[in-house]
Amino acid sequence: MDIRRLFGKVLAFCLLAVAGTTLLRVDGSRADEGMWTLDNPPLHQLQERYGFTPTAAWLDHIRLASVRFNDGGSGSFVSPHGLVLTNHHVALGQLQKVSSPQKDYVADGFYARLPAEELRCPDLELNVLVSMADVTKRMQDSVKSDMSDEVALKARKAEIAKIEKESLDSTGLRSDVVTLYEGGEYWLYRYKKYTDIRLVFAPERQIAFFGGDPDNFTYPRYDIDFALFRVYENDKPVDSKDHLKWNQGGAANGELVFVSGHPGSTARLDTMAQIETERDYLLPLTIKLLNQRLEVARKYSALGPEQARQAMTLIFGAENSLKAFRGRVEGLADKSLIAKKQKEEADFRALVANKPEWQKLYGGAWDAIAQAEAKEREVVQTHRRRSLGGYRLPGLALSIVRLVTELKKPDGVRLDGFHEAQLESVRFRLFSPAPIYPRFEEAMLTGSLQFALDGLGPDDPFIKAVLNGRSPEAVAKEAVAGTKLADPAFRKSLVEGGEAAVQASTDPLVVLARRADPLGREVIKWHEDNVQSVEMKAGEKIGKARFAAYGKSLYPDATFTLRLTFGTVKGYPMNGTIAPVRTTLYGLYDRAYGFDMKPPFDLPQPFLERRSSLDLSTPVDFVSTCDIIGGNSGSPVVNKQGELVGLIFDGNIEGLVGDYVYNEENNRAVAVHSAAMIEVLRKVYDAGALADELLGN
Repeated sequence: MDIRRLFGKVLAFCLLAVAGTTLLRVDGSRADEGMWTLDNPPLHQLQERYGFTPTAAWLDHIRLASVRFNDGGSGSFVSPHGLVLTNHHVALGQLQKVSSPQKDYVADGFYARLPAEELRCPDLELNVLVSMADVTKRMQDSVKSDMSDEVALKARKAEIAKIEKESLDSTGLRSDVVTLYEGGEYWLYRYKKYTDIRLVFAPERQIAFFGGDPDNFTYPRYDIDFALFRVYENDKPVDSKDHLKWNQGGAANGELVFVSGHPGSTARLDTMAQIETERDYLLPLTIKLLNQRLEVARKYSALGPEQARQAMTLIFGAENSLKAFRGRVEGLADKSLIAKKQKEEADFRALVANKPEWQKLYGGAWDAIAQAEAKEREVVQTHRRRSLGGYRLPGLALSIVRLVTELKKPDGVRLDGFHEAQLESVRFRLFSPAPIYPRFEEAMLTGSLQFALDGLGPDDPFIKAVLNGRSPEAVAKEAVAGTKLADPAFRKSLVEGGEAAVQASTDPLVVLARRADPLGREVIKWHEDNVQSVEMKAGEKIGKARFAAYGKSLYPDATFTLRLTFGTVKGYPMNGTIAPVRTTLYGLYDRAYGFDMKPPFDLPQPFLERRSSLDLSTPVDFVSTCDIIGGNSGSPVVNKQGELVGLIFDGNIEGLVGDYVYNEENNRAVAVHSAAMIEVLRKVYDAGALADELLGN
């Protein structure tokens, strides 16, 4: 288990709705499950189960129409003029960054009636997967049999950096080496990267997130959770030839549909030792951290309307994450689930043990991982708390301190995130002109330092380094009040000045980051030497064993790379009754009036004023058996013709354990219906021109 992978999920969940995932069956059998890479689509399963085989042209079209939001989430091109569809909650961070105390586009919505009115996003990067190349042999050849685990890890990292830099230099495309099947395969993914992204439309948050946290991860739902951006290049909308045709009729009950998106992370191929670490150590600690952040943000939010606006994104993310992680904890407490996972692993290990050659090559991998996990459990409480945390400013400070140090090193030995092929995206984020709110930063940094102090005690080296005998409040106040890092020009000047400028800086937040950095590096190195190096080598062995046993009939864990899933539009048993396939505008108004229009079940004023003009039988949301997870938010739902029929925005509560298991009976992906978006654009927001563009009129 990579501890950074799990805690990376905390950040991801701040913007992503989470939905269910899959229980891998070692015999290769499955229902409507699997997050399939585009090089290995489930053609046999689709033909066998549904009598449909997508062509290479169909797959290429879907791939090139799919978009990754690099700050978390998915989307798709939906017009020939660079228009991209995603969720409101995926757009939330950018909506807040283009807002101000005078104009709150999160709460009030936004519509650019003219191209000149479209709002440029300060730091949004979109990626489109252009090509994929198998680099497994090259990666495996970079490691020699006599290398120690630590040396082998360094060799792998150096080769990844080399491959990515060579690809960037030769193609100009963003180039990422992706690890699949726990190291059984390595692929080079090349992306066309766009950074001139402009906001076109977003409804009010209240209709996009109708029902608020009480309804989150539930179904039936009534959220019209969508937003539209336009992609520009050379100050002109891009020619998005591969865009999805809009099908306003949606999909029928029982119809085969597909989801093309970027699921963030799953743990379906994890060993039992890794799952136990997550269940008993990482998840409880993550929940503590989220509760602490939520408490601090809520206190700040209560100070006034402007403070509430500033803290809204973090509060939304923390509430969303808490509900998701608690669902995982409850799922992993299910003895039948654990027994099933244990049996799967035992059966697989027995299969390997029954073949002497396999046992010799792969048999020790599970024990090696178990030993590494035992070491990690001893330090996880300490290591996870040794972090400045906070909100935006501390992360910017630490990134600057590390960037100027790493740039002096050869590319292959730098910290992950600072390799040559990654620097353009790093600088794009570092120099973002997005607004920063010092008082909120101070509150969040204070809370983070207090969390560290409470868990580590005053004698911990990290606490001594960052607090130096002072209170978290005093340190945070001094650091934030005296820093100039809120100014992107100042951040740029520090980076351009290099390590000398950063080391000489008296900026208090830079000074604080310099004190924290050595302890953070110690944590990274310890983890690489004791856990990552061991588990990467052992994971490769298990991956090879799977290929030896099952070939490519299996699919890899999610890695925030493009995947294709399939399923049918289908209701499910729920609370002693049946959940409907779809909901309607009738149900939206019924739920709002059933709660007397009290938050979070109140409706935006335009929905009250325009009610009589709406066709209340219009479908709002629908469910399917498609297998999704956090990161799929904003993914298009398409039919066999490749037409857009819906927009993924959530999963049901039964699927919260979906990081580990999938149950076709009641695990559902929840999507906005294509008809609902057109209906409200035309009749609520007077955005007929935008609706026409979506429909190709």
